[in-house]
Amino acid sequence: MDILHLVDRLEELFNESRALPFTRNVVVDEDKMLDIIDQMRVTIPEEVKKAQQLLAQKDRILAQAQEEASRIVTLAKEKAEQIVEREAIVKSAQTRASQIVNQAREDANITRRDADDYVIDSLQNMEEEVTRLLTQVRNGIRKIEEDRLHGPASTAAEMKPEPTSAGNE
Repeated sequence: MDILHLVDRLEELFNESRALPFTRNVVVDEDKMLDIIDQMRVTIPEEVKKAQQLLAQKDRILAQAQEEASRIVTLAKEKAEQIVEREAIVKSAQTRASQIVNQAREDANITRRDADDYVIDSLQNMEEEVTRLLTQVRNGIRKIEEDRLHGPASTAAEMKPEPTSAGNE
């Protein structure tokens, strides 16, 4: 039975009681009153037990909620750390990629300068060789022109083949 129902019955019993004249006292049916009090004695421990059970259940639910909240906070922290770690890895990779690109550009510039130096050296050597050959060609032309002017006979005699002993037999 519900304790509030018993309290209501007790109040009804009081309201149905007869008042004693010139006092604040009332006459109450003793058997009904004792019956309600007995029922209250039985019901109150049950109500207290129910309240205690509700409090224990509330404490259990709160403990579970706190445990769940703690677990969620821990997971959120781990997730945040992973995100920060990933961001650090990405940032590190971007920095490394930038370094690689810069190094490649620097290497390309060095290779280009080395190739330019090689081409310049090769062309200068070729120029020297061409100049030397040109000088020889000019000297040859001048020699021929001088020989032409100073005596074609001596040049022709020098160019005539000598008889060999094999031709006399």
